[in-house]
Amino acid sequence: MSKQSLLLEVNNLTVDFKTENENVRAVDDISFSLKKGEVLGIVGESGSGKSVTALSIMRLIQTPPGKIISGNINYYDPSGNKIDLSLLSQKNIQSFRGKKIAMIFQEPMTSLNPVYTCGNQIVEAIRQHQNISKKKAKEKTIELFNEVLLPRPNDIFSSYPHQLSGGQKQRVMIAMALSNNPKILIADEPTTALDVTVQKTILELMKNLQKNYGMSIIFITHDLGVIAEIANTVLVMYKGKIVERGKTESIFKNPQHPYTKGLLACRPPLNIRLKKLPVIDDFLENESKITINGLTKDLIITEKERKSEQKKIFEKEPILRLKNIKTFFPVKKGVFGKTKNYIKAVNDVSLNVYPGETLGLVGESGCGKTTLGRSILKLVDTNGGEILYNEKNIETISKKELRKLRKNLQIIFQDPYSSLNPRITVGSAIMEPMKVHKLYKNDKIRKSKVFELLEKVNLDKSYFYRYPHELSGGQRQRICIARALALNPNFIICDESVSALDVSIQAQVLNLLNDLKREYGFTYIFISHDLSVVKFMSDRMAVMKDGKIEEIGDADQIYNYPKSEYTRKLIEAIPKGI
Repeated sequence: MSKQSLLLEVNNLTVDFKTENENVRAVDDISFSLKKGEVLGIVGESGSGKSVTALSIMRLIQTPPGKIISGNINYYDPSGNKIDLSLLSQKNIQSFRGKKIAMIFQEPMTSLNPVYTCGNQIVEAIRQHQNISKKKAKEKTIELFNEVLLPRPNDIFSSYPHQLSGGQKQRVMIAMALSNNPKILIADEPTTALDVTVQKTILELMKNLQKNYGMSIIFITHDLGVIAEIANTVLVMYKGKIVERGKTESIFKNPQHPYTKGLLACRPPLNIRLKKLPVIDDFLENESKITINGLTKDLIITEKERKSEQKKIFEKEPILRLKNIKTFFPVKKGVFGKTKNYIKAVNDVSLNVYPGETLGLVGESGCGKTTLGRSILKLVDTNGGEILYNEKNIETISKKELRKLRKNLQIIFQDPYSSLNPRITVGSAIMEPMKVHKLYKNDKIRKSKVFELLEKVNLDKSYFYRYPHELSGGQRQRICIARALALNPNFIICDESVSALDVSIQAQVLNLLNDLKREYGFTYIFISHDLSVVKFMSDRMAVMKDGKIEEIGDADQIYNYPKSEYTRKLIEAIPKGI
């Protein structure tokens, strides 16, 4: 590779983090380069070292506990001069950050300052590197907002981060990253928490901006499907090392390393229906038994098997009937807080759920799916309609009866960390609902039941004594599942319960939910914005938009023959790979 086309060169980079007990090697002797105009994808699970690599390039590794042990990070200026970023002082690296190399972080809400307007934050970033007036910086910010396709740029300039949607906040972050015309843009999981439709528009936007600005991009994600949409070349990272590299098409069509094969296989497929998803451990432990795409014949559900299963489900009477449910939230304005209008989060929804069924509820953020789930459990008050559970009207029963009923109706929330008390051990968190509902005679019996539940969710007894912060995201979600099982429910609402997880951990949790369903005969409402996950889990699928049901029917039928334009848009937005 000619030095003229080279923009960044990382040689033998090693990064350690010091904990109380040991040194953890986060990045282990990796080397790669980035050419002018190239989009390089770095893919791997949480803990693989991809984000630490990006932070090392930006010199944002906090010391202590982190430290670059060895290696060079060479940046080549337009004249071809080599500057080793790893040797620069904190003062000198400031002139590179934002101006030569910019970064978009995974969670825009934590990257944007909540006490300043979005516009002023970008004005500040521009004036830090450019000697221009506030007025000129504001004009440039409005231009950038137009360029990243933000609606009402002048209004957004004066808005605070909490007033914007997730997709809008991410566009503000992209505008900030572009504000000083950087040569390299590092995007660290910029679409992970977004709806598939918003994700698609952000990816298209980044591709267009990359061409217009002639930038190079390092795009970091755990999802190879997303990488296929944007990157020319790919590095696959596992346990701090690069285990595979090559052109994107080549990696997809002919992966060599078992880990890469596992990453490709554990996304729910769209063309067939599986009994369970392959998981990465299958590939790492015994690759020879698994085909290249992870599918053996015994994993595939035949049309005959599916029809037989559905016949058993739908010949029964519904366990849940929703009739014309309405849930509105008041919009209050003025000095006296008078209600001026209502947000119609759920607007006249009717549907049935059958015993043993998984009903998928899919739609973009703000469509009303989470509010509908919470309305069913009476976690929010409804404004009309009937909720009949086993023919008992939840809307009219007493608080005492509702409390008894809650044993049977449980919910698994999207964010396991915020739904677990950080001050109590996970064992106590699982035992707590048993105590509240006076299940079992004493704590000794309850504790043994918790051990059984931990085993059910594939965690050993030692987890009883751990705190939430000591667990990974996937482990915390398993604890939340165990807690939901503690009261022996028969109806569970899964509210975006896998959306924040790596694709491999997501596959394990989805398999676990299906195994538990078969063992206990659960009925699920499975809420997600990811249509491929909903299709894998569901017997039927309901598509929501603007508080209403857009269409409902057999999950495969809706995917293959969508009736509404909105459903077609959701399907088209799913990253399909190559």
